[in-house]
Amino acid sequence: MSGLFFLSFMGMQSRAEDICSCADPGNLPFSNQKLEGFENKIAQLVADTLHLPLSYYWFAHQRGLVRNTLKMDKCNVIIGVPSNWGQVLTTKPYYRTSYVMVYKKDKALSIQSLDDPLLKTLRIGVLINSPPHQLLAERGIIENVVGYSPFFDPVFHPEESPGRVVEDVLNGKIDVALVWGPVAGYYIKKKNSPLVMIPLTSDNPRIPVVFDISMGVKKGNQELKSKLDQVIDMKHGEILQILEEYGVPLLQSTVSHGKELHTVQEDRYSPWINNNN
Repeated sequence: MSGLFFLSFMGMQSRAEDICSCADPGNLPFSNQKLEGFENKIAQLVADTLHLPLSYYWFAHQRGLVRNTLKMDKCNVIIGVPSNWGQVLTTKPYYRTSYVMVYKKDKALSIQSLDDPLLKTLRIGVLINSPPHQLLAERGIIENVVGYSPFFDPVFHPEESPGRVVEDVLNGKIDVALVWGPVAGYYIKKKNSPLVMIPLTSDNPRIPVVFDISMGVKKGNQELKSKLDQVIDMKHGEILQILEEYGVPLLQSTVSHGKELHTVQEDRYSPWINNNN
């Protein structure tokens, strides 16, 4: 059973003046019920800055997210959503990141893009139906691809965590992982792992791999959106510090093709979309 149905309620339904985060109960590095994720830290920063109480409504960030949270007034903000996501009213972006390619440094692969012919001979791990998976298929890279489920159930299948594909690079089960940047960065930093992380680029406008990330509120809630925009302006440096502590790879407005990815602070506002309608 998908984590989609793993619901928990923390207190009564949020009052209008509270900050109530629609958060995933078990999806590090983003959030969990122990409040260990970077989105937990950012939510607390937002509440503290606005001098408002913070509460949570727990709902797995998969299908039906907005329908079962914001639209039902169970909570009033999703801390991390793509900035152009039409399901919600979004704030200004507060960071920019991408899908990345990850492989062990001692492999000496020097792969710089999805067009490298070597990828047709390596074991590649990727989330099923994610943008990188689609880009591989466009290039005829199919037979050597190892698919990982995009759905994570922390109760019944904790072994299928978002970082499993990175772990499998480390233990040699696969050679290369194509994974969401914040997940890769977190596991690389957590394990202090000797991994190379390369940002992906896409020449297909229908399959983007780079995203601006904002906070999302219920459509029409312009007042809360404006307050959140003010927090993003006021606390930009502290938000970046939180992201960097978790190893989130931050991009400038453009990504240099084939350049190894590092965190850059110059950018002030730097398979998710299809699964959360």
